[in-house]
Amino acid sequence: MNSPVNLFASVAKRSSRGPAAPFLPMTRAEMTALGWDSCDIILITGDAYIDHPSFGMALVGRLLEAQGYRVGIISQPDWTSVEPFRALGKPNLYWGVTAGNMDSMVNRYTADRKIRSDDAYTPNAEPNKRPDRAVTVYCQRAREAFPGVPVIAGSIEASLRRIAHYDYWSDKVRRSVLFESKADLLIFGNAERALVDVTRRLAAGENIKEIRDLRGTAFLVPQGWLPDEEWSVHNSTRVDVPGRIDKQPNPYAMALEDPKACALDNAAPEPVAKPIVIMTREERQAAVREKARKTVVRLPSFDTVSTDPVMYAHASRVFHLESNPGNARALVQAHGDRDVWLNAPPLPLGMDEMDNVYDLPYARAPHPSYGKAHIPAWEMIRYSVNIMRGCFGGCTFCSITEHEGRIIQSRSEPSILREIELIRDTTKNFAGTITDLGGPTANMYRLACKDKTIEESCRRLSCVYPTICSNLGTDHSKLISLYRKARAIPGIKKILIGSGLRYDLAVRSPEYVKELVTHHVGGLLKIAPEHTEAGTLSKMMKPGIGAYDEFKRLFDKYSLEAGKKQYLIPYFIAAHPGSTDEDMLNLALWLKKNNFRLDQVQTFTPTPMAMATTMYHSGKNPLAKVTEDSEVVETAKSGKTRKLHKAFLRYYDPENWPVIREGLRRMGRADLIGNGERHLIPASDEGASMVREDRRVPGGVPKGRTIEVVAKRAARGKPASTPFVAPPSKVKPSILSTIKTKSKR
Repeated sequence: MNSPVNLFASVAKRSSRGPAAPFLPMTRAEMTALGWDSCDIILITGDAYIDHPSFGMALVGRLLEAQGYRVGIISQPDWTSVEPFRALGKPNLYWGVTAGNMDSMVNRYTADRKIRSDDAYTPNAEPNKRPDRAVTVYCQRAREAFPGVPVIAGSIEASLRRIAHYDYWSDKVRRSVLFESKADLLIFGNAERALVDVTRRLAAGENIKEIRDLRGTAFLVPQGWLPDEEWSVHNSTRVDVPGRIDKQPNPYAMALEDPKACALDNAAPEPVAKPIVIMTREERQAAVREKARKTVVRLPSFDTVSTDPVMYAHASRVFHLESNPGNARALVQAHGDRDVWLNAPPLPLGMDEMDNVYDLPYARAPHPSYGKAHIPAWEMIRYSVNIMRGCFGGCTFCSITEHEGRIIQSRSEPSILREIELIRDTTKNFAGTITDLGGPTANMYRLACKDKTIEESCRRLSCVYPTICSNLGTDHSKLISLYRKARAIPGIKKILIGSGLRYDLAVRSPEYVKELVTHHVGGLLKIAPEHTEAGTLSKMMKPGIGAYDEFKRLFDKYSLEAGKKQYLIPYFIAAHPGSTDEDMLNLALWLKKNNFRLDQVQTFTPTPMAMATTMYHSGKNPLAKVTEDSEVVETAKSGKTRKLHKAFLRYYDPENWPVIREGLRRMGRADLIGNGERHLIPASDEGASMVREDRRVPGGVPKGRTIEVVAKRAARGKPASTPFVAPPSKVKPSILSTIKTKSKR
């Protein structure tokens, strides 16, 4: 992997630069106050403008400002007219377009394709402030506002739609977003390097159509285009199929057995003798890397993958195998008579670069124009600190690894501690509690492959599945040190961990679990087993339920030692590809056996380019070699089945009983319908009174309360409920433990 130029190599020290804008301007009046007659770059976003590094437009805006450019923001413009896109005038260099921190379709629609009633990234959570497929709409309007100005699309919506992709909301394979948006350039993944480079080159007068060599960028080219004559094409436009098996020649034969069959060989000129070159291992590896650097992999065309699910799965597998920036090759995919060209993924930021990005002079507040409006996304993160990015988990339903990469990029300890002090000193209404030190996960901070050479050559889709790689460092000592120093800062009363915990990693460090449980859990801790059944977990690339059991044992042990009543909040996914009705039933039985009453549950939503989405659409498993005869993945697609799977997760809710009864009878499991302890649901809706009773299950959560409610009461020092003691004659031993379920190993 080549060492890139530092992002801030040519940036003057802060003391030598002019003062930063209090907020990046959103109006002409703000531009005038700053002494600007125009903006060099105008960023368009589907989110409210919150000047905080957790919001992409603020981060790249401040980064470009530090490079010396004048940056304006157009937030949540009315897309029904072109005039809002002219509010700041014509940008001197380019438009930067994003849908926001979320894909606009995921933001606007539920897993059942129903429009959401609120939007966490909008003032007062008001819905419908962004269009469907916002990147496409914003790019088109920007082009209309000032024709001829380059348009660059980025962030997660553009990143996950950079090639032909299955779109759940239209139930079809759509073209690359480059075609619909008409953007000149698409920047995928973490955009800092490419964005700074392209901005410098445009400022120097280079034409955006000629910028074709930046990592992390995608663009349209004529079909068959190559950067130069040294490039070669690796064709991966078809799956492997059995071919003709030729008879092996007899090595002792003095003459060809079939001269006619080898006429071309006989007519060939005498081979030219070539000297044997002896190369060292390092030289051979360097030659392979150089060849890969000049090789592009041709994926099956849009026309092919849009009509052939098997080829779609094959393309998905090839795409994901080319995701490590250390060895990934460029990709190209035909769309009619043009190609979408994707350069290799961006190189990760170094720790000093991460520090500089997060140390920029953010206002750390919503733009003043919002007044006292309630913005849920801001309120959720205002007292939290992002300590890293990336995830090497590779969960098939998640877009973090696809977008941010699987190489962890961490900030330094001093940078993180400075931000905590900044929150303490400048954030309004701060009461002494940091709500999170995390990122995509809570406990991957500064974890990495033990050998950089191995990391750069690895093609594993996950470092922790099916088992934790022996080359992965799992030492949590640096994170433990950070926790201890953070909570020792004067004025900091409590530091909670709100990011999802990778528990299979955590159990490798009991000292970390003890530190976490003793000091950083506020009554409840989020954890995501996602399922209990091995078949489904294998399609998620998640660890078996045994890892959860081991973590729970440590969690309970250290909670008891600390004298705290604390709970794990497990998250599960319904209707994930590979999950059958029987799998969901077994999960429901596991939940009841462990006395879990889930309040928040989610149904699988196929997001663009995710491997689980490939399974949903194609019925094939891209985690293994894809052929016509390869594994078929059973998937719940009908609304009725998806509703049943979700109902199983909330088996205790009377509203779900009719659906579950019908499902159990269809499955031949009517034996689980009844009013006894061994039954999953009552025989009639009259049993609803059971749920409203507040009886305590010995050692468990009171009936009638979800575990979230109990944990919140515990955090406030209140009992879970008024204890209930049943008359001795009515106490019956539970026989749920005798119900046979599928093996979870």
